[in-house]
Amino acid sequence: MRFRQILIAAATLAVVVMVVIVVAGSEDEGAGNPESQLSAEEATATLDGAPSELAGLREEANELLQGGVEAVEARLAELEGTPVVINKWASWCGPCRFEFPFFQAQAIHRGDEIAFFGIDSDDSDDAARTFLDELPLPYPSYADPDSEIAQSLDADREFPATVFIDSSGEQVYVKRGGYGSEDDLIADIERYAR
Repeated sequence: MRFRQILIAAATLAVVVMVVIVVAGSEDEGAGNPESQLSAEEATATLDGAPSELAGLREEANELLQGGVEAVEARLAELEGTPVVINKWASWCGPCRFEFPFFQAQAIHRGDEIAFFGIDSDDSDDAARTFLDELPLPYPSYADPDSEIAQSLDADREFPATVFIDSSGEQVYVKRGGYGSEDDLIADIERYAR
């Protein structure tokens, strides 16, 4: 009997802790992304002096594009000759929120030499657009509600995931899971996005 009372007390405590975490997280709209300082205007600013395919990506900055696997394959064909970094994310994914500022900064810094775009998987368009209003990206994302795009890139299991494609059009690496720092992302960009 005493063991059962201890078990009930522990379960009750676990539920209370979870409720406190959820309530505290919902009150702070910026939770998990303290370094994000990119405004929508900065994210969508014209990319002057860049090759046309990279300038075209910036013209679609912070948009949620449709078209599925075929649209992504067409975009990759258009980008052949340019290294590509593809970040798979979802609005409900805490680690995605954490690493977004790293991708924002690197896409602003390297957007005239490296192509960046996102894949919003297992998510609704409305939730994704709300998320992008809060954390604007200087590149577009493709809607991937059934993870078909992510699966075609061998990035469907983990959230987030980042796919690196070299300038010859070969997929050379998939980072499974989130980046803990911008320096870690920079190291992979310099290693794989060539």
